[in-house]
Amino acid sequence: MLNRVTLTGRLTRDVDLRYTQSGTAVGSFSLAVDRQFTNKQGEREADFINCVIWRKPAENFANFVHKGSLVGIDGRIQTRTYDNKQGQRVYVTEVVADNFSLLESRKDNQGQSNHQSSSIQSKHSSQPTNDPFANNGDSIDITDEDLPF
Repeated sequence: MLNRVTLTGRLTRDVDLRYTQSGTAVGSFSLAVDRQFTNKQGEREADFINCVIWRKPAENFANFVHKGSLVGIDGRIQTRTYDNKQGQRVYVTEVVADNFSLLESRKDNQGQSNHQSSSIQSKHSSQPTNDPFANNGDSIDITDEDLPF
């Protein structure tokens, strides 16, 4: 079975970054994705798709994007339920983002908002990595003998 979603759209609001009780980062956001066809008035309508992103990618995503940013999302559709304060069952369908790409440079996006953004095209995985050099600006001490080729 296959459950993959790829979206390209603009953020409708800044990412809502929160932390679980165990300290895991989770970001919630919504993407406006234009439809491929126009309506009777010749205008393109958009779908507004709720998304979540977890862990370090959530923190990176929240730091690099803001309302109006053009992004690409790769993930999966997930459904869940919970009981609200009135005791009613609420059903939620959302895209869980595994990877994201920033699709415009900071210069291109400055006209839409004066928030911080990034000119780097990135792709991040929500899977934890064992990269010993991640978020570490130290120089790397490698000799030719250390290289496998």
